[in-house]
Amino acid sequence: MTGVETVEIEIVRLPHGRDLQLPDYATAAAAGADLLAAIDQDIELAPLERRIVPTGISIALPVGFEAQVRPRSGLAAKNGITVANAPGTIDADYRGEVGVILINLGKEPFRITRGMRIAQMIVARHARAVWREVGELGQTERGAGGFGSTGTTAGSARKG
Repeated sequence: MTGVETVEIEIVRLPHGRDLQLPDYATAAAAGADLLAAIDQDIELAPLERRIVPTGISIALPVGFEAQVRPRSGLAAKNGITVANAPGTIDADYRGEVGVILINLGKEPFRITRGMRIAQMIVARHARAVWREVGELGQTERGAGGFGSTGTTAGSARKG
């Protein structure tokens, strides 16, 4: 696809992921690559239960990149299945197996099967902050307004 930056990521398929597809993009313009459940037996995730689900892969990201593990919108909308620490961050110096912390926020048990698409992974550049302590911060229209300070409807943001 033209106009899309690419980055080469080294990946190791672990023994329990031997027959599973590597992370892949569902469509040409998708931002996230699907992660699959590399499990030998089905997992039944009870309501409010969370479990680390293995993916059968390890990756080596270049320095300056991270991978974010995010929920799949269909699983969340239809079944209440989400990633407990969304987005989960994989750092460039991590070399272990990619695991997905799934939680069932639905009312019914949910069955996870081998090869099921359980999450998506987005690879992104990041910057490292250099902190510069100052006596006070510059002023903005919002100022120190915190959670909910801009309202919930268009045009409801505080003025002045």
